[in-house]
Amino acid sequence: MRSVAVVLGTRPEAIKFAPAIHALRDDPRFEPIVISTGQHREMLDETLRAFDLTPDIDLGVMVPKQTLSQTTYRALRELEGQLSTRKVEAVLVHGDTATTMAGALAGFHHQIPVVHVEAGLRSGFLGSPFPEEGNRRMVAQIAALHLAPTPGNKANLLAEGIAEETIAVTGNTVIDALQWASDKADSFGHPALEDLADDRRRVVLASAHRRDAWPHLPEIARAFARIADEPDTRVVVPLHRNPSVRQAMLPHIGGHPNITIVDPLPYLNFCRLMRRADIILSDSSGAQEEGPALGKPTLVISNVTERSEAVVAGTARLVGTAYDGVYAHTVRLLRDKEAYAQMASAANPYGDGRATRRTIDALAHFFGDGPPAEPFVPETPLNDLTDETVHTGEYART
Repeated sequence: MRSVAVVLGTRPEAIKFAPAIHALRDDPRFEPIVISTGQHREMLDETLRAFDLTPDIDLGVMVPKQTLSQTTYRALRELEGQLSTRKVEAVLVHGDTATTMAGALAGFHHQIPVVHVEAGLRSGFLGSPFPEEGNRRMVAQIAALHLAPTPGNKANLLAEGIAEETIAVTGNTVIDALQWASDKADSFGHPALEDLADDRRRVVLASAHRRDAWPHLPEIARAFARIADEPDTRVVVPLHRNPSVRQAMLPHIGGHPNITIVDPLPYLNFCRLMRRADIILSDSSGAQEEGPALGKPTLVISNVTERSEAVVAGTARLVGTAYDGVYAHTVRLLRDKEAYAQMASAANPYGDGRATRRTIDALAHFFGDGPPAEPFVPETPLNDLTDETVHTGEYART
């Protein structure tokens, strides 16, 4: 039985790792050790409970007003202590967070193979999103096995000189998690939302919180408010807890009769809210994958994206961070039934619900314990994934 450390610390990591952790625990070839840094304390714990998971080790690295460097340092220091006292044959990290960076470095320093789940995403701009783009590029240089969600992600890795035999295309485990979770909640998770089931208005699920959007949050919020002025429209805003986000947005959306502001929802309730929404308008990385999987037109509040497949497929669109782009693209979908239907019927390029199985197969093959994983192939082949319009904001200007 091979002991593998699964290092996580944020809500998205918990969501996307959860199916794989359960599969590893059920597989007699593996003994997973789940190590939490606690980077997203409250949201992480709630999400793990939703998936009936408890970390084997909780490092508790967060303290108030901690910088990114301090978070990474404390996580690396605590992981050093764990990996130096245990026999671990692989370290699994996910995506691009401070936890990911620390987990990968700790494994590399101990000469333990690093397995990078959700590898190969690239925006093409080192500073956007920050620090995620830098983190995932650095992890790629020290990972021994790269689990790329899509063929486009694999192409990104190959272009950077990563050996093809170290890459497996798995699909994204977020789709597996979403399929499991989407019908589990019996409510929307907040009293202000309980009338949604009977509310016949169109629902725009809107949020913004990423660091590169912070200078633009006031105008993004003003766009939310004007969208809420559209007839027969309700805007629901799960508002990030970060004080900087709240101070920038609340003056513009607070008190609007057609805007419902709630705290971030538990994962299962949020899945139900996404299913109820007509449009998803967000800078969230998860929304760019979950929206297309649910058939929801997804408008991405950014000028660049590391998830270009959904833009090329037509189920997502970059709308920029300026007031005009956020407002105009959303209102077009509210007013133009044909434009809405075209986005709602586009292909989902991110998975078929079997990414977890491919992840376990790829890990077993890495250790010589099984055949290669069958690669994930999207239903509709996507071309031109390197088209510069995906990365320059052209979609936001048209």
